[in-house]
Amino acid sequence: MKIEQFEDQGLSHFSYAILSEETREIVLVDPARNPEQYYDFAKTNDAKIVAVIETHPHADFVSSHAEIARETGAAVRVSKLLGAGYPHQAFDEGDTLTVGQLTFRALNTPGHSPDSISIVLASEGQDKAVFTGDTLLIGDVGRPDLRENAGHQTAKREELARQMYHSTREKLMTLADDVQVYPAHGAGSLCSKGMGGASSSTIGAEKSGNYALRPLSEEAFVEELLADQSFIPKYFGYDVELNKAGAPDFAPSVAKVARLAPGSALEPGVLVIDARPEADFKKGHHEGALNVQQGGKFETWLGSLVGPEERFYLVAPDEKTLEDLIAKTAKIGYEPLIQGALVGTPSSEATLPKLDVDAFRAHPDRYTIVDIRNASERKAEPLFAGALNIPLPELRERAAEIPTGKPVVVHCAGGYRSAAGSSIVAPALPGTEVFDLGEAVKSFQSPAAAH
Repeated sequence: MKIEQFEDQGLSHFSYAILSEETREIVLVDPARNPEQYYDFAKTNDAKIVAVIETHPHADFVSSHAEIARETGAAVRVSKLLGAGYPHQAFDEGDTLTVGQLTFRALNTPGHSPDSISIVLASEGQDKAVFTGDTLLIGDVGRPDLRENAGHQTAKREELARQMYHSTREKLMTLADDVQVYPAHGAGSLCSKGMGGASSSTIGAEKSGNYALRPLSEEAFVEELLADQSFIPKYFGYDVELNKAGAPDFAPSVAKVARLAPGSALEPGVLVIDARPEADFKKGHHEGALNVQQGGKFETWLGSLVGPEERFYLVAPDEKTLEDLIAKTAKIGYEPLIQGALVGTPSSEATLPKLDVDAFRAHPDRYTIVDIRNASERKAEPLFAGALNIPLPELRERAAEIPTGKPVVVHCAGGYRSAAGSSIVAPALPGTEVFDLGEAVKSFQSPAAAH
């Protein structure tokens, strides 16, 4: 038996290929949008993909399960509760799949979603690992507030939190302490609020170190789990539905994106996503463009700021970056929304001024300060007295709330988000100077926060 873990750092996503070395057959769990890495793994190991198991319809990325099934003939197994719109086999409590000496056993573990399953892997009758999807994570459990308005089955967050309590305690914590835990996400994912940095664990380690698994009453667990969850990106419900239906094949869908010649005229009124470095963007950009830079978590922020009903142009500094950004856009299923993709800047009519940081430091009261960190970040470390807190995911809708009597300074925790934030605020407040504090924010933080 061989378990291969694949990591997508941009989405903090883990997927898995489990190889039966006896039969040279592979079972995939929660594959990413681009299936090529799994085909390469199969070819390298002279093996065949025979099954794909989805732990639930994912909210934060698009899976290639339907494409892999079409390409390889592998059967897709999911919970019957999912209401899948593609050919599949039900895989619920009591169902098993045997591949050589390996047995995959389904556990219904609702909590993150009503249709979540975990998959216990046994070899020669001995439980070896459990693939927990977004139910049990390293140091945390999945958030229960994503399925109130999405999916075949919806459920209120309080109901799902209660289900999570029972799924963890009655299903997962009853497994042997030495069973390996392989989740679908790692630190940085928005599918929970506080995961650790490890990529795997054991049931025993989670029972002793995971805050959500410590002895708690059901009421206390529910209260703690629901507190301080992060924002829900605009694309999450869209991806649940796309995964439920089965996404189009990755490469042909990416190939359909219109590549435009540099300098092409852009249709008025269509949003522009400019992924060039913030320094270049500030020197000149299309009026109203959003500066969502390639670095950081581009796909997450794209899907947090842009709704699935919006079309947009995508601008990059060079061809290689452009193709990378189109692929990242496809990871969240947004590639059909791209009106056109091009290199360079279609215009330099708009600019953003550079902040005199020393002048700001000496007299911050002369500026309106907009803190675009999440509320929990601001609570953990307030930086500027009287700052207006509008988290970045809400900024497009709430920029008009910002007073215009003084120059405006936008800040986050490290500079990536404030580049996007200042690009949103500036066109929303014509006639008002808007500055990006950028990385200089670190000089205002405590040493621990700055790192």
